[in-house]
Amino acid sequence: MATVATNITNDPAPRSKISQQAIAPWLFLLPAFIFFATYVLYPIIQSFYISLYEWNGLYSPQYRGIDGFTDQQCLELGNRAGREPGCELTGDTVWNAEYVGMENYRNLYADPFFWTSLKNNVIWLLLYFLAIPGGLMISLFLNQKVFGMRLYKSLFFFPFVLSQVVVGLVFSWFMLPGADEGLLNVILGWFGAGPVNILGNNDTATYGIIAAGLWPQTAYCMILYLTGLNAVDPEQIEAARLDGAKGPKMLWYVVLPQLWPATFIAIVVTVIGALRSFDLITIMTNGGPGFYNTSVLAFYMYDVALSEFGFRMGYGSAIAVILFLIMMVYIAGFLWKMWRDEKV
Repeated sequence: MATVATNITNDPAPRSKISQQAIAPWLFLLPAFIFFATYVLYPIIQSFYISLYEWNGLYSPQYRGIDGFTDQQCLELGNRAGREPGCELTGDTVWNAEYVGMENYRNLYADPFFWTSLKNNVIWLLLYFLAIPGGLMISLFLNQKVFGMRLYKSLFFFPFVLSQVVVGLVFSWFMLPGADEGLLNVILGWFGAGPVNILGNNDTATYGIIAAGLWPQTAYCMILYLTGLNAVDPEQIEAARLDGAKGPKMLWYVVLPQLWPATFIAIVVTVIGALRSFDLITIMTNGGPGFYNTSVLAFYMYDVALSEFGFRMGYGSAIAVILFLIMMVYIAGFLWKMWRDEKV
């Protein structure tokens, strides 16, 4: 019988095929990158740029001829820009957007309302973290196999699907100051306690709004942890039980390390939610009682830039830049710590 020898050679793939495989992932990422650059990167860069100008946001930032401007129009232009006189003359021209460099940032340093808003943001950030352990405890309870668990999950999930406006209206009604109006004061009346005006008190209004914000935020963290618990390795749980681990030790040394991805997402989302809180403040107190007592940076930014008392786009953009830098420093530091721990 004749033996046929076959030479098998491993020919390299055609260069065109390799290039297609290398380019294909980038083509899939291109639409997302275009949207990200258009709706995220460009507004960030534009905010930095506008923060260097004193601009009312109503006209394009360029020279306009002074001809045709009456004294009253010049005065209105100046009032909207927050300065006097209304028209900054250079020859025969007037600035619609005046370049002021770092002046907006220097004004922030001397602005007491800015520091009040920043202080309230810190309070929001610290207390908002209560949503993470709260969501974890609820998820551990809901992860049990008991009768009626689907109903319990639906009840705890319910706040997450509500809009912030609805949450604000519900808690505003809950905290109405009258003895026979708000549910909170009705309950206090059952125990002989006097009515309290949480949202009308400078010392308690911020905490009342945070309590309203914690309700849906805790539900969101609960969902993250419920998803993470489904991915916990049962073999590790069983091995830990054989080694005598139970209760807090089981949770700390076995369960929580496997929930680290869910914890990371919960921390990032909680930080962002605390720093950009706006809806609840607008609905429940509108920055009051008083002047900006419950304001945060996001609310103050809107009020000075877009409200009827503001139209100072440059000043509002400077606040937005500060808020962005705070978020970036915190999240970048947290990402670096996570990367360092994984590397070790």
